[in-house]
Amino acid sequence: MAGFKIQELRNLEAPNTNPTTIKTKVSEMLQSSSTVRAKVESLNPESGEYRLVLQGTLQQQALKP
Repeated sequence: MAGFKIQELRNLEAPNTNPTTIKTKVSEMLQSSSTVRAKVESLNPESGEYRLVLQGTLQQQALKP
């Protein structure tokens, strides 16, 4: 799997980012992290809508330009 670079993080917020790209980049980010925590902020069982917050620390390799 390709290494994640910190500069890629803001690209996840782009309005035209497709779900496949988001899945790939989030997976790369998690693999490049030394610690990760997840918190479910909200979940609507009727609509399936959710809000998930990820918090972690990227490894030094991911911080390089």
